[in-house]
Amino acid sequence: MELSQLETFLAVAEERSFSRAAVRLHRTQPAVSQVIRKLEGAVGETLFDRAARDGSLTAAGGLLREYAVRLLALRREAASALDELKSLERGHLQLAANEYTCMYLLPAVDAYRREFPHIGVTVQRMLASHIPEELNLRTFELGVISFKPDPAQIRTIAVYGDSLDLIVSPHHPLARAERVSIRDLGNENFIAHNVASPLRRKVIEAFQRYRTPLNMGIELPTIEAIKRFVAMGNGVALVPHLTVARELETGDLVRVKVDELDVRRVLRLAHRRQATLSYAAKAFLQTLRTMAKEQGPPFFYHVERAG
Repeated sequence: MELSQLETFLAVAEERSFSRAAVRLHRTQPAVSQVIRKLEGAVGETLFDRAARDGSLTAAGGLLREYAVRLLALRREAASALDELKSLERGHLQLAANEYTCMYLLPAVDAYRREFPHIGVTVQRMLASHIPEELNLRTFELGVISFKPDPAQIRTIAVYGDSLDLIVSPHHPLARAERVSIRDLGNENFIAHNVASPLRRKVIEAFQRYRTPLNMGIELPTIEAIKRFVAMGNGVALVPHLTVARELETGDLVRVKVDELDVRRVLRLAHRRQATLSYAAKAFLQTLRTMAKEQGPPFFYHVERAG
């Protein structure tokens, strides 16, 4: 049973005539009759009372008519919904990010929702190391990471440049220093993030390279907790600049430059290389391009090559 057959069936039922239905459908009467015979063969029932001259439906025809009307209405509804997706009047965007990279998404999602208020957005928190695998499992469409995944499977777009900041309380003795050497930090108590990451390894390796103790006396589960604890006057911390920009502006925290510790990071938007992105996802990429063009560094938009 095909929808086109049901359209012909309803035309005959509504016109109560094969000939009038043929005119309405811009087809010949024999063609209409053939479609009805095929439909009757498919359902195994006679749909029209051939003895009647007014195109009366049989009991089976009357029952099928009810379902045909509903099925064709559903088709129109589906077509309308697809048009709404294309015009971004409906849809849902699913993203993944960790605590740190989610901070980049906030202004991006803000700009996106201002332009496309009917699109729902869900940002799922996830360890960055798990994002490429989950992209391949189609758990979500886009993810934000700070490393280069397997280019054969994942396409990446560099979207933001960030750095590592040493932060202290405004009342800490180092707050009065514009810059320090890494060797000046050997006696400091570092408030560390207890999540293993490439950034944590880089910091440990840097202190080892300069033969300086790295005293991580306290480890906390979130960057937000680290910021608050340092602001209370408890030790120092190394965190991405993106996560403390607001506190540096308000004076709740102070940044101190470390001569030997210049760590740069690139945030990347990632998606499956073979993915057909939704209209909502394509529109989000356009939002990121516009942000990069209008705001400039540290925002940018560069599609990275596979090789």
